[in-house]
Parts: sequence; C-alpha cells; structure tokens
Amino acid sequence: MSSSLLRTALSRRALSPSASLPGLRQGQKRFAGGVHWSEPTGKLFGETAPAPGKKRVKEDWENIYYYGFGGGMLLGAVLIYYKPDTSIEGWARKEAQKKMAEAGETPSYQKSA
Repeated sequence: MSSSLLRTALSRRALSPSASLPGLRQGQKRFAGGVHWSEPTGKLFGETAPAPGKKRVKEDWENIYYYGFGGGMLLGAVLIYYKPDTSIEGWARKEAQKKMAEAGETPSYQKSA
C-alpha cells in the first residue's frame, strides 16, 4: 500500500519542472529572457553616422553634462588637495613640536656621513 502511494506521489509528472512552474517550458531559460537576441546595427549609441564632410550636431544636454562633470571633478580635486590634516599622526606631531618648544628643545638634524 505504501509503495503505491509513494510511486503515485513521486511520479514523473509530479517531479517535472513544468508541473511545478507553469511558465517554464522545456528548453526555455528561466532568468535569461529566452532566446531573444538583437542583431548589431553598427550604430554607436543608436546614432547614425553624419554624412561625409558634415559635423555631428550636439544635443542640448551634452555641454551641460560635460562642463558640469568636469567642473565637479575639478572642484573635488581642489577640495581633496586642500583638506585639513585630521590624522592622528599629524595631531601627535603638532603636540610634540609644541611640547618641545615649551621645554626649549629644538631638534637638530645632522647630515649622516
């Protein structure tokens, strides 16, 4: 009795992937979107090449993007270059120099031979 129930429960139909997932058919990829593939058109970013002897016309947003992005990068570089020293080593160096100046000690560096 139990073997017939087990056989019925584990039939090939019950174990097939198409029975558990109704949208999945044999040979179809689940997460890849199937067999769809776009043929290459030879156009860069969907634009057609300008006619020979003519220049490409920029769109309105392009200059705003280029100058905004370049200016933002330049501003970021300047801010990073002039940022204050917040490292523990910098703080310790300043404190040591201050304590040595208060004690009247000045470090003397001599050239090694």
